[in-house]
Amino acid sequence: MKTNKILYRDAMNYSNIDAIKGIDLLTKEIVMGDDLAPVGYKIKPKCKFCNKFLPDSKNGSLGICKASKNDFMAYPDMIAVTCKDYEGTNI
Repeated sequence: MKTNKILYRDAMNYSNIDAIKGIDLLTKEIVMGDDLAPVGYKIKPKCKFCNKFLPDSKNGSLGICKASKNDFMAYPDMIAVTCKDYEGTNI
């Protein structure tokens, strides 16, 4: 049986309603953000999935973007859809 390791909150076909739940844009159902998304859902480009993102060892809610000339602070859940330097990982 094929399983998916992507949470709804990390899937392209999910839109937040609040901090806990959102809408599955394909089924139009309300789902919990921390539930596993169905098999085949694509991952949303976020800094935490980029090969150029370095998580902060002291503070898990921050990290460093190593893609630019000047390293800058980045949030792991920051959406990277428009980032020209994004290099996604395969989960």
